[in-house]
Amino acid sequence: MDAKEKDRIYNELVANILAARYEDIDQATVSIIKTCILDAIGCALGSAKLPDILALVEMVAEWGGKKEASIIGHGIQAPVHDVAFVNCTMCRGFDRAVGAYIFNNRVAPHHASETLTPAAVALGESKGINGKELIVALAVGDDLTARLHLANDHPLPGEYHPQERSAPIRLPQYKIPTPTFGAAAMAGRILGLTPLQLKNTLGLVGNSEGFGGGIPDGAPTFKIGQGTMARGGIISALMAKKGWTGAIDPFFDPGAGLFSDRLDHPEMLTKDLGKNFYVEDVFKLYPGGWPTQAPTAAAIEISNKYHLKTADIEEVILRTSPGISTATHYARPYKVGVYPTGDALFSYKYAVANALVRGTARNKDYTEEAVRDPEVQALIKKVKLALAELSASEGVELEVKMKDGSRFNQRVARAHGEPSSPLSKDTLISKFMEQVEFTQIISQKKAEKMIELIQNLEDVDNVSKILELSVKG
Repeated sequence: MDAKEKDRIYNELVANILAARYEDIDQATVSIIKTCILDAIGCALGSAKLPDILALVEMVAEWGGKKEASIIGHGIQAPVHDVAFVNCTMCRGFDRAVGAYIFNNRVAPHHASETLTPAAVALGESKGINGKELIVALAVGDDLTARLHLANDHPLPGEYHPQERSAPIRLPQYKIPTPTFGAAAMAGRILGLTPLQLKNTLGLVGNSEGFGGGIPDGAPTFKIGQGTMARGGIISALMAKKGWTGAIDPFFDPGAGLFSDRLDHPEMLTKDLGKNFYVEDVFKLYPGGWPTQAPTAAAIEISNKYHLKTADIEEVILRTSPGISTATHYARPYKVGVYPTGDALFSYKYAVANALVRGTARNKDYTEEAVRDPEVQALIKKVKLALAELSASEGVELEVKMKDGSRFNQRVARAHGEPSSPLSKDTLISKFMEQVEFTQIISQKKAEKMIELIQNLEDVDNVSKILELSVKG
């Protein structure tokens, strides 16, 4: 790709980010964005009392600084980049928020919305923007994140077929997490940057913080990446506004650019730009990573249908299709370590045992006290994994063998939340209210008012009204 073509791509992307209007976005996408906002705030409220989050809130409060935005659920005001750091980290507390795109019927986990949405709400509060502008800022940030993924995606949407779910797929490799660029685009839009300043923002992102890790260790660090990506994107935009320049070629530079291997589909960066806005639209019903959603659903179905006694269970077998067997860290040996919630959230065995015992999968089931429940821990020892042994091309099957010889089976082809099994509006509202009830930070009346404002976001004159409802009092 020559320099002229690169300039064209950068110029078109920047122009779209700054010039997009509410009227350019189709109403189906607007509706998804509203749902993302409701889901993200609900997940933040639902995680607001986790010990690690409380420690983070206390730390930012001790830092002090200019009171620009509010920490969700706590009302503490601090500089916007610090607030975004906390709110985005909090949003992934139980790993339950929207976290994937659907590209031609294929789930592509990305965790973009957990960074973009709380960060945009914080920036929107600090700048007093209206609801329409919040929607547009989220649309352009999410769209850029998706396009950067699609440009290096394997295979390209349209080349993928469900029956090939078991086929090896070369996943994109990035030197910089793409949601950081999305956060930078969103921030540049809200801060009113010039085209040159926004180009510099994208060039500064490469030196900002990136994605979190720690999942195999059961550590809480997995959620930090959501906050660091938001903070990095916002600070990059603030620096560019003050005159900082950035790397000229943050995407394609072979030494320091985003893409660390071949770029298969560069046309996806600008194809239908401004006409088609890609946004994350795979909503989780249960806590935990996406691979645990289908096993959880299967276990809940068996629990609620047969009301089995744990003591009567001889063995539980989870069979997965080849297409999802690559999620190996969910199959690691189960333990209860220093952060039991983290051990549980990313474990096939815990997801199945918890759902069989309780018939539910909610935030309350993933607290340390719930994780250590002797009944759940005893059943975990009876759970066996048969990865890639399901003959079907997709989904999971759960088999429960009883001591009296009886057996109960439940097959789940697709987890709730995928296009073939979408979550209804009422289900997502119930999920929001469940998390409000879990922490009891705000009243039901405030929660209902927040839902009303978000559902009519295009009519909200200042998004700070939403944040005002997120704190006690």
